[in-house]
Amino acid sequence: MPIYEYRCTACGAAKEHLQKMSDEPIAQCPACGSADYHKQLSAAGFQLKGSGWYATDFKNGSSSSGSSGAGGGGHSCGNGSCGGGCA
Repeated sequence: MPIYEYRCTACGAAKEHLQKMSDEPIAQCPACGSADYHKQLSAAGFQLKGSGWYATDFKNGSSSSGSSGAGGGGHSCGNGSCGGGCA
């Protein structure tokens, strides 16, 4: 379940709430009881780390199948004009 950040415009209280995506937004401030309690826009709270598909398959610009194309110099576009960043 995602964590949503809320802030009250009346008293300035801020709090995080663990809710289902299908739940209705919380409308009343738990600190002052005001109806000016609104969900805030915030950044995602996850990071992609470790040896995932990017690190193993596409990091160096070479395909994982081992084929280098016709004179491609080891990357998948076959002509080298992309600078090695093709996928």
